Amino acid sequence: MHFFRAAPATLLSCFLLVAGYAVTSATPAAAHAEATLLVEADSGKVLEAENATFPWHPASLTKVMTAYVTLKAVKDGKIKLDTLLTVSPHAAAEKPSKMGFPPGTQVTVDNALKMMMVKSANDMAVVLAEGVGGSVDGFSAMMNQTAARLGMTQTTYVNPNGLPDDRQVTSARDLAILARAFIHDLSEYEYFVHIPAIRYGRRVTHNFNKLIGRFPGADGMKTGFICASGFNLMATATQNGRRLIAVVLGASSSQMRSIKAIKLLERGFSGGNNLTWLRPALGTVDNLAPIAAAPPDLRDDICGPRRKRPASDDPEDDTLASVVENNPALSFFADGLKAPTLRPEDMLAAAPAPAEPVIVYTGPAKSGAELIAAAAADAAAQEAAAAKYRKSRAARRHGRKAHASTDSKGNKRITVTIDTKKKQAAGTKSADAGEARSKPHAKPAEKPTAHKPAAKPTAAKLAPKGKPKHASGNTKPKN
Repeated sequence: MHFFRAAPATLLSCFLLVAGYAVTSATPAAAHAEATLLVEADSGKVLEAENATFPWHPASLTKVMTAYVTLKAVKDGKIKLDTLLTVSPHAAAEKPSKMGFPPGTQVTVDNALKMMMVKSANDMAVVLAEGVGGSVDGFSAMMNQTAARLGMTQTTYVNPNGLPDDRQVTSARDLAILARAFIHDLSEYEYFVHIPAIRYGRRVTHNFNKLIGRFPGADGMKTGFICASGFNLMATATQNGRRLIAVVLGASSSQMRSIKAIKLLERGFSGGNNLTWLRPALGTVDNLAPIAAAPPDLRDDICGPRRKRPASDDPEDDTLASVVENNPALSFFADGLKAPTLRPEDMLAAAPAPAEPVIVYTGPAKSGAELIAAAAADAAAQEAAAAKYRKSRAARRHGRKAHASTDSKGNKRITVTIDTKKKQAAGTKSADAGEARSKPHAKPAEKPTAHKPAAKPTAAKLAPKGKPKHASGNTKPKN
């Protein structure tokens, strides 16, 4: 009887908890805004949502749409994967991350896509945009038309790479819609969103998506970062024939976005916490109600003075708390088994599953022996460029030592070079000149006295006291 008396209060508490969940899903937290979303890829059913329809800056998640528009053009026969595109001055001038090819370099659509999706190369995104759309503006219009067609009602694109622009916005909802469209419409090209690593010459770049090769069944899609957005991630994974899409926006680091995505996926594959019946049905991703608001600006939080170092999308910038070595729980990668007790932190600290990097290169499409030769040529060119840079740097360093330097106050230091072969003669001449200036009418000595060799002057004696006098007078030297 006591149980049934307490039941109404318990149920009331549960419903209050559910109501609280719905409220937190409406507006982002003030301290550090984040948005998360978990969706079934096939049905579009929403499993979890927090701030899912709040506007957000997409950062490099933009490149998923760039890849979608490009590959849709390939599928429609407008271009081919081996079509050669040219790096324009505009593309070459894009900010890192980028490949850094000089203007005039040619690259295939296939290689440009691989470089863009794995290295998140901003210059390759512009190369694709100009090659497919004729210009960045023309391609951006194609991106917006595609977004409207797919039902991405909260999305506006102004560039193909996601570099900072306050006008470029999306939402977790819209990104999940895009992910579903990519999976459904371009299934034959999904390869481009889960390449583990690429090799250009001697440089190997691993995918910034840390889930690939670490989380069981991870098979896409893309990371993104700018100071205003925080660390973003679109991640997909498949287990037991069921595919889920996780979206994380505004995380505080690349490690945290990965941890949040892993936890979302684990809850989704395990059926949640077995209390899903307490939550209101969230429907499908298409039916989530958009929120009219300005996207949060996380510049101060992510890249402000309180940060010990500048934030970056490069996973190498994140130092993991511990490195897992010889952990038996990691054997599931080799055995194909699931390890439910493995923590996300341990998963991320482990080395990814072994995978051969995909070779990328410049110039026309190659295969077989030509591909191997091209890779060797790129490696040799990189080594030659590195040697030239080292030589140039050494020459600059030597040149700085040879010329007069400047002290902390901006005054030029005087460097004196002494010819040891003429040291004695120079000392005699200097002494005679000094005597002549002090006694202009003095009778010269009949027999010159022998002079002792002048001692090697020290730096203290050579350095001028106070401000040095200049030939033009006492004018203060210009820095």
